[in-house]
Amino acid sequence: MKAVVLAAGKGTRLYPITRHIAKPLLPLAGKPTLHYVFDRLREIDATEVCLVVGENRAQMKDALGNGDSIGMSIAYTVQAEPKGLAHAMQCAQGFIGDDDFVMYLGDGIYGSSLKPFAERFRETGCDNLNLVKAVDDPSRFGVANTEGERIVRLVEKPKVPESNLAMQGVYFFRKSIWDVLPSLQPSARGEYEITDAIQLLIDGGRDVRAGVYGGAWFDTGTLDSFLETSSFLTGGGVQIRQGASVNGVVGPAVDVGEGASVQCASIADSVVLPGANVSCSGDIRHSILWGECEIDGDFVDTIAYNDER
Repeated sequence: MKAVVLAAGKGTRLYPITRHIAKPLLPLAGKPTLHYVFDRLREIDATEVCLVVGENRAQMKDALGNGDSIGMSIAYTVQAEPKGLAHAMQCAQGFIGDDDFVMYLGDGIYGSSLKPFAERFRETGCDNLNLVKAVDDPSRFGVANTEGERIVRLVEKPKVPESNLAMQGVYFFRKSIWDVLPSLQPSARGEYEITDAIQLLIDGGRDVRAGVYGGAWFDTGTLDSFLETSSFLTGGGVQIRQGASVNGVVGPAVDVGEGASVQCASIADSVVLPGANVSCSGDIRHSILWGECEIDGDFVDTIAYNDER
């Protein structure tokens, strides 16, 4: 099985830091975010990967190369415009050919193995299997209406959801997906939606299934979700990594990257990225800091790179 990993996003909700480092490379609990994706892909023997990138192509290629150093085989394709997930997937069609593949959103972190879902996809011979998870507010997601294991209808961000099963950013496909893409039309927001592409499979009588995922799941695209993910990966504890120092009271859920220096009254629920030099007269709370960050006062609910906020 091959893999398509979508990593073209600019990460605007993590600006200003992601103006200076591609979001998929952002260090999270001691290693680049994208490496957690690769860990899960290796578990399902999907080591041939096409990264769909955008303006971040040069930075991504410099950091990851051909993947040899991390046990992967990595190719790159560019999505020049953000036209939706189905469009991004189609950018990798030449790499996939007629092979089975898994598509994975590059900012997703999964606390449990995806192996049971890959095995179910293989053993059923279905055209498509999608990870879904029961959530409290499905209206923020693509929602799967099911009959047993079969998905009978998909609705993107429904105002009145008929199901609490939200699509979770991992999709297993066979070559039949390429047959429906020529008929796909842009949605009201002008994007080619993956849920619409899958619905075309369903409408054509193809076997489309849901795999209900019960483990922890995070995206890493906002301040809140990034810090929540970091806390999960570090067990809510304190990580002062090699060569780093903190002069101040250290509370829970703190990760200070290699070589970073922090001077403050106290720090909690925050991430200081490798090599940062942080100085404040007050407290650091619920923040991500990088570079030369200095303030007379507190860093609270802040994303900062040098003097950018």
